[in-house]
Amino acid sequence: MMSLLAFRRFVFAFASLALVLFTSHRLAADVVWNPQTGWRIEGGVLAGLSGPEGRNAVDLMNKARAAEENGSTRSAIKTYGKVAKKYPNSAYAPEALYRSAKLRLTLKQYTKAFDDFQGVVGRYPNTARFNEIIGEQYRIASALLDGARGRIFFGIFPGFRNREKALEEFEVILLNAPYSEYAPLALMNIARGHQRLKNTEEAIDALDRMINNYPQSLLAPDAYLRLAETHASLVDGPYYDQESTRDAITYFEDFMILYPNDNNVAKADKGLANMKKVLAESKMKMADFYFFRRDNYKAARVFYNEAITVYPDSEVAAKARQRLNEVEAAAAKAEKPGTKGKKHFLFF
Repeated sequence: MMSLLAFRRFVFAFASLALVLFTSHRLAADVVWNPQTGWRIEGGVLAGLSGPEGRNAVDLMNKARAAEENGSTRSAIKTYGKVAKKYPNSAYAPEALYRSAKLRLTLKQYTKAFDDFQGVVGRYPNTARFNEIIGEQYRIASALLDGARGRIFFGIFPGFRNREKALEEFEVILLNAPYSEYAPLALMNIARGHQRLKNTEEAIDALDRMINNYPQSLLAPDAYLRLAETHASLVDGPYYDQESTRDAITYFEDFMILYPNDNNVAKADKGLANMKKVLAESKMKMADFYFFRRDNYKAARVFYNEAITVYPDSEVAAKARQRLNEVEAAAAKAEKPGTKGKKHFLFF
């Protein structure tokens, strides 16, 4: 005979199972439109239930759809908005936001359409339209980044371009769907947008996130190459700090190692050669300073050898080798007995 404790456990397990089934059926309910009968809920255990709030919600939904069918787009958007605001827990709310977003797109209200779509995936992440909506958001952000101008003043006049808003929207897409096919695309567009706006550091950050978070993406080779080129764009020449030069060299080399069969290998090789030349010339400038200005032969040897190591088969390396011979000759002369030694400086 079942003990009281075992019976209680059985009741609890049964109730938990019933709750799970109840919830899953409720979430599975679909909102369906029929021209003859209007909106209704199909599927799910609550499909046949009704109440004052349910009737009010469906009445507004039918009113909005009628306005939509009659071409009164703005009226339909306003009424769908009432459903989402007054009855957020209704099964009709996500459908109302979705319909509103689609209608706003026809009016070129891009930002408001994005926000309505966000209302669906943000409040109702289990929606069956999740992937579709992420795709819609991506297209909106892409259009804004490319210079699309929404309509203002009752849809009569085009508004201003807002590429900064597009970058914000791509970041939202990343938060919504970090494992979707749109995530690496969003990061590449964020990088492209920041480059266009001359926000180089932000572009580098986006590309860095791309190669670290999505190394298996088909876009990864392009991200590596663009990251190298972006670092290269920060290089001011051999007289300045060479941190960006070294970073560019690293990413050019990584690209060529990781993707040896890529069509852009020749382009990367050329970029790598340019960066190595700049870095080698920077070493030459340091070596020349120690040799000609400070008579510090030890320091000069170090930097001439570094110039050779950086780019051994270049004209810069050949010049460095010639300079090394001059350094050795000058050092030998300075060390001869009776020769007046030159004053050496270790620092400058």
